[in-house]
Amino acid sequence: MNTEPPSDINLRSPQRQLIELRMEHADLDNLIDRAAEQAPVDELTLRRLKKRRLLLRDLIARVESDIDPPEPA
Repeated sequence: MNTEPPSDINLRSPQRQLIELRMEHADLDNLIDRAAEQAPVDELTLRRLKKRRLLLRDLIARVESDIDPPEPA
């Protein structure tokens, strides 16, 4: 008996993961922008958010590379 959801994109597929990572990255961008505008600026929170955003960027690059590996030289 097939228990997979009837969709073109599997919920655990790399494409789905990439979409979710990009959405989280965009959310963090907005959160960082809003946090930077607040007075007083909470530097520790801002640093943590930026660090998380960098981690997400690295994860996005890794998933993109897994989906479409670079051509050998």
